[in-house]
Formats: sequence, structure tokens, C-alpha cells
Amino acid sequence: MSFLQTQMNGVEIFTGENDLLKFTIAPAAGGKILSIYNKRLQKEFLWTNKNLNIAVYPAGTDYDSHFFGGIDELIPNDIPENINAVEYPDHGELWTTSLEHKLQKNQISVFGDLKLSGLFYKKTVRLDDQDPVIYLDYIIRNDSGHERNFLWKLHAALAIEAGDYLVSSARTAQIADPAYSRFSDAAEFQWPLIENVNASVVPENNGSIDFFYLSDVARPEMKMLMDNQKYLFSYQYDEKIFPYQWYFASYGGFMKHYTAVLEPCSSKTMSVNESMLKSQCTILKPGQQIETTVRIWAGDNLQT
Repeated sequence: MSFLQTQMNGVEIFTGENDLLKFTIAPAAGGKILSIYNKRLQKEFLWTNKNLNIAVYPAGTDYDSHFFGGIDELIPNDIPENINAVEYPDHGELWTTSLEHKLQKNQISVFGDLKLSGLFYKKTVRLDDQDPVIYLDYIIRNDSGHERNFLWKLHAALAIEAGDYLVSSARTAQIADPAYSRFSDAAEFQWPLIENVNASVVPENNGSIDFFYLSDVARPEMKMLMDNQKYLFSYQYDEKIFPYQWYFASYGGFMKHYTAVLEPCSSKTMSVNESMLKSQCTILKPGQQIETTVRIWAGDNLQT
């Protein structure tokens, strides 16, 4: 794998590639992955907001109006919330944290301290030589000296078209926020059928939105079948780290964006305090750490 260091809108970015895939990452923007491009298929899998340039934002910036796309991660929260007597900003603190980086021959690591939570975050990105696979190796350590209850969520915004199909082994689902839903039934339902509609199928750009919590997940993977099921983007991960899945999709209804966001998550709901009461969030005692690997497939629709 080779790396190219450049700048985009004044932000330092690194592009890594081999014969199969090319990816771009911005350490200063929380380690955001801007692009995953399959060279043989000539296909970009990630969606980015064409109305925004990549930028580095100060802590506390509103997320939605600065939603660039690509792959973010949310730590330690989603909605602004006081957790363990600490006030956390919108969509957490990682996305506005400028990370350090270290380049090695076949990988790049981005890392740094999250000031409010006292968590240390490290992500190492490497490519598979045989398959269109990206590995993300993580270390998250609690250096705060206090117990930390938090949410950790993957957040891949995909370039979609009508007929694409979300594949999840979740048995049950619920609307996460009625204000962001094309459906009105607030009751838990058997995924993917709600109000006689298969919610896993991407509709036309019709001005609607979906936002679901998916639970009772049988297999630790979340997939999108694309372009008449020819192509596949998938997350595979440790189910002990990410026992839940969230699915947010804007079919033109959220700021006119047309994208679907796959979100394996460590918490069942947006409120960490609510999840904490039900033992449905991540807990790290002082000095404890998480080490795990997430696998992304971005290629043909094959058995993976």
C-alpha cells in the first residue's frame, strides 16, 4: 500500500491505496474517512455533501448543518447531554478533535485524547491485499481517573440510489425520533415491515426520512446492497462492542440530502443517561480499554 499526503481546503489529508481500493482520511477532522473508492469497479461507496468543504470545526459546533458525510464516529454521545457530571456537545467530541497521525508502510494511525471525557482514542487503518476490505483497528482507553459511561457509534454515509437494500439480521426495530420519520407508528415492530412498507428498501428521492433503532441483532454485520444488488458495502464487527444498530436515511427530507447512514452502536438509544439506567451503553473504569477491529467490505456482492 502506498500513501499520498495532500491538502483539501487547507486540511491535511492522506490517501492510501493498493490495487483494489483507495481511501482518504483527515486526521485533523476527527479521523474522518472522506472516500472509499473501488478501483476495479470504478465506484465511490461514500456520500459527501457537495455543498460543504472538509473543515476543522471548534468544539461545540452544531453537527447537522455541518454534516459533510463520509465516515465519522460518535464518542462519547449523540445528543448534547450531561453524563457523569460532564457536559458533552452535539454528536460528541471526536468529530471536532484534531488527531495526531503516524504513517507506517502499510497503515496509518490517528490518535489523541478527548479532553472532556478523558478517553484516549486510536484508529489504525489498513487494507487487505487480496480482497476489497479495509480494517479499522481500535484502542479506546479511559485515562480520566473516573468511570465513564458513553456511546460509541460507527457512522458511514453511503452514496445510494433507489432500490438499494439494507441487510440486517435485526429482529425488532423502533422509530428513533418521530420528527425524523416517514412513518407514524411509534410501537416496536418486526424489522423490516412497518405500516405495510419494507423499510429496508431505499425509495426514490421523495423528501422523506427514516431513523430507526434496530435491536435483537443475530449477526454482527450491517450491509447495504447497491446498484441492483451488484455491489456491497458492509460493516462487520464484534457484537459485544456494538450490540445495536441504528439506521438513518435521508431521501431528500433532511436538508435535501440523499444518503443512508449505517450506524452499528454500543447504546440502544440516543440518551446515554437513559441507556446507562438500562445497562445498554459502554462502561469503562479508570485504566480500562477496548481493543477491537472493524472490517469494511467495499466491492462486489459476494459471500464475505
